[in-house]
Amino acid sequence: MSTVIPIVPLQEHDAPQRVVKVRRDYNSWVGSETMEDYALRYTPQRFRKWSSFRVANTAFGAASFLIPEAVGATLLVQYGFLNAFWAILVTGLIIFLAGLPISIYAARYGVDMDLLTRGAGFGYIGSTLTSLIYASFTFIFFALEAAVMAYALDLALGIPPSWGYLVCALVVIPLVTHGVSTISKLQAWTQPLWLVMLVVPFVYVIVRDPGAFAGITHYAGEKAAAAGFELHLFGAALTVGIALITQMGEQADYLRFMPARTATNRRSGGWACWPADRAGSCWACSRCWAAPCSPTAIRHMVPIDRAVDPNQMYLAAYEYVFPRYGWAVAATAVFVVISQLKINVTNAYAGSLAWSNFFSRITHSHPGRVVWVVFNTLIAFMLMEMNVFQALGDVLGLYSNIAIAWIMAVVADLVVNKPLGWSPKGIEFKRAYLYDINPVGVGAMALASVLSIVAYLGFFGTMAQAFSAVIAMGVAFVTAPLIAWATGGRYYIARGDGRPAGGLTLQRCVICEREYEGPDMAHCPAYRGPICSLCCTLDARCGDLCKPHASLAAQWSGAMRWLLPRRAWPYLDTGLGHFLLLMLVVAPLLAALFGLLYHREMQAAEPGWPGAAALRATFIKAYLALLLVAGIVSWWLVLAHKSRQVAQEESNRQTHLLMREIESHRQTDEALQQAKQVAEQANQAKSRYISAISHELRTPLNSIRATRS
Repeated sequence: MSTVIPIVPLQEHDAPQRVVKVRRDYNSWVGSETMEDYALRYTPQRFRKWSSFRVANTAFGAASFLIPEAVGATLLVQYGFLNAFWAILVTGLIIFLAGLPISIYAARYGVDMDLLTRGAGFGYIGSTLTSLIYASFTFIFFALEAAVMAYALDLALGIPPSWGYLVCALVVIPLVTHGVSTISKLQAWTQPLWLVMLVVPFVYVIVRDPGAFAGITHYAGEKAAAAGFELHLFGAALTVGIALITQMGEQADYLRFMPARTATNRRSGGWACWPADRAGSCWACSRCWAAPCSPTAIRHMVPIDRAVDPNQMYLAAYEYVFPRYGWAVAATAVFVVISQLKINVTNAYAGSLAWSNFFSRITHSHPGRVVWVVFNTLIAFMLMEMNVFQALGDVLGLYSNIAIAWIMAVVADLVVNKPLGWSPKGIEFKRAYLYDINPVGVGAMALASVLSIVAYLGFFGTMAQAFSAVIAMGVAFVTAPLIAWATGGRYYIARGDGRPAGGLTLQRCVICEREYEGPDMAHCPAYRGPICSLCCTLDARCGDLCKPHASLAAQWSGAMRWLLPRRAWPYLDTGLGHFLLLMLVVAPLLAALFGLLYHREMQAAEPGWPGAAALRATFIKAYLALLLVAGIVSWWLVLAHKSRQVAQEESNRQTHLLMREIESHRQTDEALQQAKQVAEQANQAKSRYISAISHELRTPLNSIRATRS
């Protein structure tokens, strides 16, 4: 009689392919808390050991950068005093208001700007794009600040700028490798000297030459027709200045080390959450201080194109302090070097965090924050060699449209969506609990960026071009709450247990076997245990088993099925959906790149140039040719991905069958063991029965035998 062994199917929550636990060992750079500074993690409370004042002082040190002086002087020279003054004032107010919620949430939840963006409406993959934007900000401003420092070395020591760029880039690396521990000491040591050297020259100028700034309020600028207020020039100046709003992210990267709020430090902690806003005010003030210095430098026979250089502005001011020109040069060089070191350690540090977050999600690997410090520095060095300082206005004007769209989408989520209940109260940053794409932040930023860039390129007219940054700000701030309301906030949390863990009890990660606080942990169904946020980020084998409906592929497939008719759905599974997704990213990027290049060429050309039509046709043909090549490459990538996907599915199917066979053999073995036990029990019972009968038979026979005897 044969025994039928039933095959028990795998449950829905079981992994289609068993993921073997392999202990992940991080290298020494990642393992060292001092060097890594929790680049990809929530900052645990046990590491937030500095005082509120020390953290606030470190964050406030970023206000030392001199590019605001260059920006203020550029605005003054180009747009006139009145337009520049109001643009600077409004810029400082916007930065002040936008920085407050970002600072509070970063300090309260111990998250940097990338983790904050994830939980504030962008999702896990959506914040990858903002990490790239943020990283671009850091190396652009690193290059600008280091260029100012190189000009100071050229002024004082005669070092050629090309070599000065290299020196200014390399000197920052050892100061940043050990993270905020070393940076906080540098900011504390240099803060008093920097403040004194910032204020003293202007006091001397006012005391010794009260009429030095007499005619500054009537300075018309190069682009203004008169010295009065002109709305479109005010808007153009505002668009350039407001690009500095992205520096709020650097404040958040420091404020995450603020000690947890308790009853004893509640007041000091609240005061310390203001450094970002005070820094914003300092930027505005420093630009206002620098604005009068540019005409002063011009009065000292400095050419207009060099009068916007902070070295020349402070040199003109320090000549009132010291009787000898050499002393003024030395003081200017010392002040500029200190200022630029203070800000460039921040730029390099923030850039390393941004690149770490970006590449960890793209490559599922993390060699350590120190690697990205060097990477970010090398990019900045290349920009310096390309003399990006000369294109300051154009670079910031275009960049601000994207940067402010991102920041204002985050701010709208923090100040509107969360209080109204359209967004979860806390900041959830773990991959295991987030949708890959949250349409709230991504949609708001994309719409605001497209509209503002189109306006910046002049398609909506002169006035809209001047106020492109305001368009980005307004559209992002209004659109994010609208999308959150329309979607009901369902794209924030992908799992039912996606609330941030409240307890601080240490838990052991099943992958790296280290202990972390509760908010940094999540349950992983693929590994069947708790997993830390970094191991979850770097894992490429689980296939998002914990949230299959929240993956990028699932979300895009759902969006395509919503947009396209039902008869087109079968074609999406052939790779068409992925191809459309790639082209949706590549085509606008190429268009923006060619549009920017064309815009620059037309600006450099003379008005009425007869070759404008031919140049436009050439750019269009080049764009279409490159778009064709990009389409071919994208389709090849899609087919290669599809092949890997089919191979993985076949592997999963074979593994599934193997697991079922193993389960069947296990059940067969259990049945055989049970049958063996039953047989043994039957044999034992039979033996006992025969023994009993034998005993009953032997007893009378023995009696009869005994009687006969």
